[in-house]
Amino acid sequence: MKASEKNREKEQAMTEKRMLIVDSELLEKIDQNRGDMSRTEFLKFLIDSQLGEEEKTSAREYVSREEFEEFAQGMKDLLRRFLDFFISYGMELGEEPKDRTFAELVKKLQSLANTGGKPKPTR
Repeated sequence: MKASEKNREKEQAMTEKRMLIVDSELLEKIDQNRGDMSRTEFLKFLIDSQLGEEEKTSAREYVSREEFEEFAQGMKDLLRRFLDFFISYGMELGEEPKDRTFAELVKKLQSLANTGGKPKPTR
């Protein structure tokens, strides 16, 4: 009886395994990179890691509202510091601006400073 049980176990194990035919170059590449893993373990690892990466990236295609608002606030702060730098640089040179663009930039900077980075609505 013991011999028949072993035969059944072998038959069951054989039905669970399948043969995969690959190019010899691919087999060499697998053998070079698998380390201590068996070929089966290595292929399973590669497939699982690749499919896991796809699930992670496809699940998160968009930024959250909080992330976007944080980004927008950072850009406003950067713009304010940029304008502040160039306005103060121009004033240090002692030259008065002659065009209307500079006055508009000063107004915009002041409105950003007064509203904490949020521009005032224009009418």
